[in-house]
Amino acid sequence: MSKDRPDKLSILVAEIEALDRAGCLDRWWQVFGRPPPKYLSPLFMKRVLTWESQNMALGGVSARTTRRLQQIASGKTLPATAKPGSHLVREWNGRTYQVAVEDGGYVMDGKSWRSLSAIAKHITGAHWSGPRFFGVQ
Repeated sequence: MSKDRPDKLSILVAEIEALDRAGCLDRWWQVFGRPPPKYLSPLFMKRVLTWESQNMALGGVSARTTRRLQQIASGKTLPATAKPGSHLVREWNGRTYQVAVEDGGYVMDGKSWRSLSAIAKHITGAHWSGPRFFGVQ
């Protein structure tokens, strides 16, 4: 990396921060070749433009990360699941909960459940992503 690269990047970031809405729209066209999605605030556009400028100047994210982000954006990701026979354990408010993973569902305290999210809601009283609540990767 050249010695003056951070200085150029700092200047570019300062220029982006100084843009008004019309300037953000113009810069968006220059960077992405299309208009931004409707209703984006100038603050959000500035953040995206700054991030993209940093990626261009510093090399961006890895190819693996880019592929993964594209998978997520396209909806082609597989949901996180645990394999049948697994046991999930979660401590919540001083109590330990154990869930057995079976074909087509889950069992906790002798009761069958269709999803981990339903179990997480039962435990917490609030809507949670079940896989996230139980740490399933």
